[in-house]
Amino acid sequence: MNIVLKKITISDSKSPYNGLVKDVFISNGIVAKIDDNIIVEADKIVSGENQILSPGWVDIFSNFCDPGYEFKETLNSGAATALAGGYTSVFTLPNTNPVVATKSQVEYIVNANQHLPINIYPLGAITKNIEGKELAEMYDMQNSGAIAFTDGLKPVQNAELVLKALQYIKATNTTIIQMPIDATIGKHGLINEGIHSTQMGLQGIPSIGEHLMIQRDIELLRYTNSKLHITGISTAKSIEMIQQAKAEGLNITCSVTPYHLFFCEEDILNYDTNLKVNPPLRSHADMMALRNAVTDGTIDCIASHHAPQDWDNKVCEFQNASFGMIDLQTTFTALQTVLPELSNEKLTQLFSSNARIIFNLPNVIIEEGAIAELTLFSRTGNSTLTESNNLSKSFNTPFANKQLNGNIIGTINKGILSLNQTI
Repeated sequence: MNIVLKKITISDSKSPYNGLVKDVFISNGIVAKIDDNIIVEADKIVSGENQILSPGWVDIFSNFCDPGYEFKETLNSGAATALAGGYTSVFTLPNTNPVVATKSQVEYIVNANQHLPINIYPLGAITKNIEGKELAEMYDMQNSGAIAFTDGLKPVQNAELVLKALQYIKATNTTIIQMPIDATIGKHGLINEGIHSTQMGLQGIPSIGEHLMIQRDIELLRYTNSKLHITGISTAKSIEMIQQAKAEGLNITCSVTPYHLFFCEEDILNYDTNLKVNPPLRSHADMMALRNAVTDGTIDCIASHHAPQDWDNKVCEFQNASFGMIDLQTTFTALQTVLPELSNEKLTQLFSSNARIIFNLPNVIIEEGAIAELTLFSRTGNSTLTESNNLSKSFNTPFANKQLNGNIIGTINKGILSLNQTI
């Protein structure tokens, strides 16, 4: 397939064309030519004002629920949702049934990936069946294609197992991913502990649980001199601890969700179950601190934490609702709405290049002769997610029918141009 992108602003700090407006000719999945005005026969010509081209975006923490919970999401519907959100690569959580804790389960996802328009990288479980009792077959899973290791939505509580996992991965240069959730503190909590939880009559989740988990894992990282990524941080103190660990020279990185940047605990006062997430939405001050941490570079990646839930698990009493929301289609537009001042280069780092470095993904550079794994987006205009243009099998989102800034134009991956039909 021959594709020509006309008058596109290139955003890629490693590209010799970074910041320039160019035509880009892509032939059979390869960037064949970059010039001021390309005139060739093409199967598709894409043109338009204010369009930006970056290396393909990467989401490092999505639950596609497949196998076992296909009524919430499948690999196919998850891939379609990711494409509509501008992603060419997605890391899928091991919280499935059966759990992705063996070579065969990793191979199931790797084999399915061959027939999908995006690159799906399975995350292998740290512990067998995500029970937190015994290490899983990490070596076999990595050889079969596991990109990193995490117990996903149920982070490992046993310090000795985290210690062993951090030691184990040193020989393979992979990464341990942990959510900062101490399951023993606020185990029955529903929202952030504070004045709003008291007023609403809901049990709280104190931030100290998050801080203790991060502090513990940093100490284990310091002891092992290994590699750790903390995802879903939600407080100002968490940012401070990670900043200090980075300043010390520890190999630690972190990511934040779009919804922790967009919402705070005050938004839950109407008991919207779509805003029930874990870690919970924190104070307004915490939300602003997270936004500042994105701007100053403390936060390395934006992670969607895409968590589909069926109707029964969200349209119910708040205390009975499941945690999580879908947001692959709205991650970029949510970020563009709350932090429009971010540069194109910073957006590319947050959505693509940093994740590729941290998790040793193939390098993508926008230059002649390179493989075309690309995301095309616009920071102008607006878009709205509705039930009709939602591509996930679930619709548990507080962003429904909310006008957000920016647009995803499309992606190019595996030689295929996928133009966004949902905007």
